[in-house]
Amino acid sequence: MSIHRIIPVSSLALQCCRSNSILKRNLEINKFRFTVSDRLKHTKTLKTEKEKFRTYVVQRYINYVNNYTKVLENRFPTAVRMYRVFSVGIKDFLKDLKTYISLRIKINKDQGFSNMSRQEIELYQKMPSDMWRIAPVLILSAIPFGNYIIFPLAFLKPKTLLCSHFWSIQQRLEFSMQDLTERLKNNKPVFRALQAKLDSIPNSEMQKKWRRILALLGSGVHPTPQEVLECKELFIKEPYQLDSLSFAHAGHLLKVHGQKRSFFMRNKLKYRAFLLLEMDKAIVREGGVDKLNMETLRYACHIRGLNGRHLTNRDMREWLKKWLLISQNVDKESYSLLLHSPIFLAYNHPQNWVLIY
Repeated sequence: MSIHRIIPVSSLALQCCRSNSILKRNLEINKFRFTVSDRLKHTKTLKTEKEKFRTYVVQRYINYVNNYTKVLENRFPTAVRMYRVFSVGIKDFLKDLKTYISLRIKINKDQGFSNMSRQEIELYQKMPSDMWRIAPVLILSAIPFGNYIIFPLAFLKPKTLLCSHFWSIQQRLEFSMQDLTERLKNNKPVFRALQAKLDSIPNSEMQKKWRRILALLGSGVHPTPQEVLECKELFIKEPYQLDSLSFAHAGHLLKVHGQKRSFFMRNKLKYRAFLLLEMDKAIVREGGVDKLNMETLRYACHIRGLNGRHLTNRDMREWLKKWLLISQNVDKESYSLLLHSPIFLAYNHPQNWVLIY
């Protein structure tokens, strides 16, 4: 009987022990869960605080840099301005250089200029002179400590040692006017050279027409494009074909177009006429002068020998239309006519006379 009584008691004790252990385990699990959630909340709080601190530090750093830039501008204005000029200029120069190289590759593959835009042809004719002008600065700056000398010198003489990519808007306008003024000084010698060969024209009717054109120019007005085209024959053969021009005449004509004299002046004149003709064709392909904006019109007039600084868009368009009337009737044989067109259309223009006188 006693044995039967002990068994239920021990079984009950065992169950109690199991219940206690389960309870303890649950308490430990709950405690662990509570600890983990606490830790997670604490970790999130720390991360948020760290992010706030990091953001604060970064913002303070940015403010410091901005203020430091202002400090540098106040203390070293010339040095900061010089850095900006060269950093921006070299980016623009490299961009145009890549475009120029790609255009050269297209031309070497016999694709010609027919697929080029007006802007690309203008860049193509402009880049070689820019490359020659900037070359000494780039070469000397590569020499150890050379940049400490050449950069300040180039900054002081931007027109001589730097190209247009490094010029400000004001400098571009100022230097372009100076260049055009130098070009316009050669108009009168070219006009005198045209006058000198008047009596060598054998055809009396052609001589009469040509005499009228020279008289109009001498009296302060311009002939119409139709009157000029009537004398086209004079520029296909003697006396005004490119190969028939005197050395002095060809030299002044080169300077009218902003080119320097050389031993191969007639080849340079032919190449210049070729590029002018291709630019004119591109303008026509792209919808004519009515599609050009003010800045483009002004630059187009500048290339062709007219000061468009104070002209309206309408005036510049009317002048370019006259130029294109002549240009569209020019071919390889009559390049000389196109090269002399600045005399026929702009010799007496008031805006050009303002620059000279």
